[in-house]
Amino acid sequence: MYQKLLFIIFTFLFSSFSYGGKVYESFPNKVNPSEHYVFYSHGFIVEGKDPTPIHERWGQYNFPAIKQELADSSYHLIATHRPAKTPPFNYAQQLSKQVTKLLKNGIPASNISLVGFSRGGFITAITSSHLKNMDINVVILAACTSGLAKKTEIAIYGHLFSVYETSDSVGSCDDVVNRSINTVSSYTEISISTGKEHGAFFTPRKEWILPVKAWLKRKKIQ
Repeated sequence: MYQKLLFIIFTFLFSSFSYGGKVYESFPNKVNPSEHYVFYSHGFIVEGKDPTPIHERWGQYNFPAIKQELADSSYHLIATHRPAKTPPFNYAQQLSKQVTKLLKNGIPASNISLVGFSRGGFITAITSSHLKNMDINVVILAACTSGLAKKTEIAIYGHLFSVYETSDSVGSCDDVVNRSINTVSSYTEISISTGKEHGAFFTPRKEWILPVKAWLKRKKIQ
């Protein structure tokens, strides 16, 4: 009886871990229409070869740690390390093609999420504007600058979740959303107060990681 119980527990644990979502550094060769996919686009400072660069004011950007903590068993995470001086509009075109490929392979738009911080958030917004899909999920982390608010040619589409740091110069997405009123399906925004300015998103702090993951895993209305 005891051995049988151990076998059941072992089988459950093994199957749970083996089923968990994967972390990809590039677009996967095979996709499953029944699974969820999340794209994470990092900040400008990480562009290049170093995944853990150091900013003189905000400290180290720990891209590997963010990927590890953002990953989850309920979805696959695609987090590509962009080359130095990547043109954001060109990269957004590439990213939108990858999302379109998921859609063509039968993955519902509601099972696709775009997450981006700072420059990565700007790229995410452009990608959303290209796709013009009202069902895709978009997470903007400290990227709604006054410059983005003025770029009327960029409209965010889909379900939007915004997180900004109160000590940062980059704040709310309200101005961007107000001019995208017919394209944003739903809008939720929270602020965090770590005192770390833009650097609050350089590491996987629970203040932003936990609410982002909770939002990504929320039950979606069909």
